[in-house]
Amino acid sequence: MRALVLESYGEPLAERDLPEPTPDPDGAVVETEACGICRSDWHAWQGHGDWVDDRVPTGQVLGHEPAGVVRAVGEDVESVEPGDRVVVPFNLADGTCPACRRGRTNYCEGATALGFGPDAPGAFAEAFHVPEADVNAVPLPDEVSATAAASLGCRFVTAFEALDAVADVGGGDRVVVVGCGGVGLSAVQVAAALGGTPVAVDVRDAPLELAADVGAAETINADAVDDVPTRVRDLVGGADVSVDALGTADTCRTAVDSLARGGTHVQVGLTGDDDRGEIPLPVDDVVQRDLTVEGSRGMPPARYEELFRLIANGRVDPEALVTDTVALGDVSDRLAAMSEFDAVGVEVVTEF
Repeated sequence: MRALVLESYGEPLAERDLPEPTPDPDGAVVETEACGICRSDWHAWQGHGDWVDDRVPTGQVLGHEPAGVVRAVGEDVESVEPGDRVVVPFNLADGTCPACRRGRTNYCEGATALGFGPDAPGAFAEAFHVPEADVNAVPLPDEVSATAAASLGCRFVTAFEALDAVADVGGGDRVVVVGCGGVGLSAVQVAAALGGTPVAVDVRDAPLELAADVGAAETINADAVDDVPTRVRDLVGGADVSVDALGTADTCRTAVDSLARGGTHVQVGLTGDDDRGEIPLPVDDVVQRDLTVEGSRGMPPARYEELFRLIANGRVDPEALVTDTVALGDVSDRLAAMSEFDAVGVEVVTEF
């Protein structure tokens, strides 16, 4: 089968003809219909993550935001069968550890991540294997297209979990989102759907225009104002919730400094080579203004039903974030575009 392999960091992914996967007794093989191209793929392609022992090894098939059709299942699988349409989260869980038993499968102690480790070759390929399919393969409703499901990917579900489960955003909450890439734009749309008032911050006009289209009440070009937190206070009186959707010292500090007293910051963006996992925070300010700092990663597969209901009733439209669909051979160029911040919105591979 055709697949893209990470052979050298920062170099074009190699197109290879690999053996077709076969299902483990508890697994399923899925024919890929669509797969998002995410900034986490870019981090893997750059070789980031060694500072937390999370560097993706060379030889890996990338791609972690897939939707497709089940081709084959193992003898122990009960929840899906060949022909079923499914979406698969990147945070693959075993379903048995203490975290899983508490419903926190996105923090599974025995987890592997689709497309990031040798035990889970990814979905920049014609087909891929899903371990523990009864936990990790989520049936996809007919009304949700493969492209929309792939745009849910890790970005939309991460934004939903961060704002709904972690920050508990509700009616009237002011939410500042710093960085309007895929996860940031998702956070803007989710915040609006939950009844919040989103304020989108970026240094580029194009993603800010898209943010306004998907629900931002206010937008701020950080290059056009002297002080973003002051501007946030002028516009909405400070934020009840802030999200750093990029993962740099500047974006994180901007998000935290934009909070009103008693506010909550949720970190979803991962750092790169400049910060290497360490970002200083104004701890005295955290104490004196009763701020909360949280992290959020992925979402339990069981919560997909909640997202599907939001899509069905029109409260969210993840496909509205899709700005381009591309072929598998275009992935390397699209990753390179992320290095220059030339990509806008969510790009999805639909031709394999």
